[in-house]
Amino acid sequence: MKSEKPLFFNKNLLIIYSITLIAVMGVASLAPALPKIMDYYKISAQHVGLLIAVFTFPGIILTPLTGILADRIGRKKILIPSLFLFTIAGTSCAFISDFNSLLIMRFVQGIGAASIGSLNVTLIGDIFQGKQRGEAMGYNASVLSIGTASYPAVGGLLATIGWNYPFLLSLLALPVGLLVIFSLENIEPKRNDNFRKYLKTAWIDIRKKEVLAIYTVSFLIFIVLYGSILTYTPILLKQKFDSPSYMIGILLSVMSIAMGISATQVGKISKILPPNKILVLAASLYMTSLLLMPLMPSTYLLIIPLLIFGFGNGLLMPTLQTVLAGKAPLEQRGIFMSFNGMVLRLGQTVGPIVVGLAFTFGLQWAFWISVFVALIMMGMSRFIK
Repeated sequence: MKSEKPLFFNKNLLIIYSITLIAVMGVASLAPALPKIMDYYKISAQHVGLLIAVFTFPGIILTPLTGILADRIGRKKILIPSLFLFTIAGTSCAFISDFNSLLIMRFVQGIGAASIGSLNVTLIGDIFQGKQRGEAMGYNASVLSIGTASYPAVGGLLATIGWNYPFLLSLLALPVGLLVIFSLENIEPKRNDNFRKYLKTAWIDIRKKEVLAIYTVSFLIFIVLYGSILTYTPILLKQKFDSPSYMIGILLSVMSIAMGISATQVGKISKILPPNKILVLAASLYMTSLLLMPLMPSTYLLIIPLLIFGFGNGLLMPTLQTVLAGKAPLEQRGIFMSFNGMVLRLGQTVGPIVVGLAFTFGLQWAFWISVFVALIMMGMSRFIK
């Protein structure tokens, strides 16, 4: 009797992994190049954060719209053009010598990216049910971690050749789009012609306390991740230790490997701890990591707080996604997950700006401000069951 393939190797899930890898590319591959971009354009640390902010900003407005359209006209009809736009705009960034023009093209690339990071988990919610859904979310989070581990290393190596080479990774979105066209077998929601009823029902469900709590925590996670970790950890390494780009990439990769390892254990841990307890555990790990970060006396000792942060993040993100997907029916799952994508983008956009303001009071405050953010996350645990 032929044994069934493990869920990790499910064909549709493999394609979703590739979509996930594109979703995290736009920032993770660029982070190690930020110091070189600062030197090339002769801009400050606060200004270089705009490269992340303008990329994530379109998602704040467009992600809910793309979620509604994905529910109404289908997942693929939104996802495929988004991947192609991401390719064209992202690759163009490699050939721009004016910083303002670069910001404009990053904004356009952000338009393409707006739906990608929410439709991947929407597809998991559509295709998988019950325990398989949680398992698939955990595997997807592990692949996301592999991406966020690999892209900084690859981006760091490419940045040693030139500041613009990491942008060429955007070309990888082209074959992913072709895979979605020809190979993805997904379930498309049945369209309800009463659009007003669809919006009303979705709005009632989205406003429930537990759903709003999940959105709030997701927003706060990405303030910490994209503010303190991905934007200001490279600056800490450069200013305090004069670390080269490849070393910055390696250290960020270590954090992401820890995320991937802990994400594979979410299924087992969720049998022991409910979601709110997992949130408390993760927030505690965040606080420990962020308190230690600016106190480390050497480059190599920074591995300790980065590992701690990675373990916490790997536990929390798939847990929240699984709970949220379970709250949404198929016909509304696109808007549910896209609202989550919107708050993630909001966190990505606000994070570098808020942390940049804290940075003006001293480098250590770029990390310690996120300790307070983690405390707020912990307080939200009482709303999540």
